[in-house]
Amino acid sequence: MECVSLEQLKWGETGVVEEIRLEGPVRRRLIEMGLTPGVRVTVRGRAPLGDPIRARLRGYSLTLRAEDARGVMVRRERA
Repeated sequence: MECVSLEQLKWGETGVVEEIRLEGPVRRRLIEMGLTPGVRVTVRGRAPLGDPIRARLRGYSLTLRAEDARGVMVRRERA
């Protein structure tokens, strides 16, 4: 399977988190909100210029900056 950043997923695509390549408070906060390795994430929307990104995971929506989404590596799921 292909490993890409969360920011590279298109609307409606799903991926499984493989690795979080962020540091400090941003990394800690995303982990606290449930964005951990092994979790399925589906992109549900983007702002008109592509930032921020709205994703669905663990039964709720999470909005994150494209810059942060680039640090979240996911394994793209094929339909």
